[in-house]
Amino acid sequence: MSARDVLVRVNAAGICHSDAHYRSGVTKVGPMPVTLGHEVAGIVEQTGPEVTRFKAGDRVCVHYLVSCGQCHYCSRGSEQFCTSGMMIGKHRDGGWADYICMPERSLFHLPPEISVEQGAVMMCSSSTALHALKKARLQGGETVAVFGIGGLGASALQLAKAMGAQQVYAVDINAVKLKLAESLGAVPINAAQGDPVKEIRRLTKGRGVDVSVEVIGLPLTARQAVQSLAVQGRAAIAGLSDRSFEIASYAELLSPEAEVIGVADHLAQEMPLLIEYAQRGLLNLKNVITRTVPLDAEAINGVLDELDEYGNHVRTVIAF
Repeated sequence: MSARDVLVRVNAAGICHSDAHYRSGVTKVGPMPVTLGHEVAGIVEQTGPEVTRFKAGDRVCVHYLVSCGQCHYCSRGSEQFCTSGMMIGKHRDGGWADYICMPERSLFHLPPEISVEQGAVMMCSSSTALHALKKARLQGGETVAVFGIGGLGASALQLAKAMGAQQVYAVDINAVKLKLAESLGAVPINAAQGDPVKEIRRLTKGRGVDVSVEVIGLPLTARQAVQSLAVQGRAAIAGLSDRSFEIASYAELLSPEAEVIGVADHLAQEMPLLIEYAQRGLLNLKNVITRTVPLDAEAINGVLDELDEYGNHVRTVIAF
């Protein structure tokens, strides 16, 4: 533990679809062995002598990227590309443990209005959704389609509303998740009952949406996200996949001047705004967190199995 490090006693840690990808090898992790868990919130246990913003007993949530703060990318505010950066639960030990040690700059105060369970989930699914919408340059009065109503999608549709979206369409094949999306103010579109692109076009009188956010990681849904765009629309692709998808370059990209935008992680500078949205009730994950499990290998592997099968649960949190 260095002079600027903080030891956090973990109170809650989310189980993300990325963790299922790490387990299966779709996304490489290492060096091995490594403790998973990149959605973390808890209580400060101990601080290094040079820590100034935190003290023992503070409630905190953990920004999962550990960066140098000095390289070319960090100096530009793009620390997800830090030349020596490491993600907890992927490149260094994460939060599926009783304690985690993090640099002070990776921690943020968790207001009392936000539970530790919600604070944990915000550190990946919500923060990545916010980053996707910011990358897509969402403006007030625009329309949005979210493909996939899991943890990221449920956050994305709420954050889109908070950022001034005029209408949000939620696309999924799971009726339970679509019901949740509707309760959060989105227009549900069941892709199991028809072509979601045609339905979006119908609902928008042929225009399409200004912004689409794809968080599933399937070639089909990534292409649908592009095909749903209006003229000069922007598709933010955040779903992890090891497969490519096709774009009809003239009809779907060049002619409408559409944009396809890659989304990698999120930024520490975005955390205060995200926390403010949750503090004001504009982002509420109470009904998004559908289950808690103990820190137990069998229970966690069961959750990861369900994530691979795209089950009914939206977000599961390990409660300590």
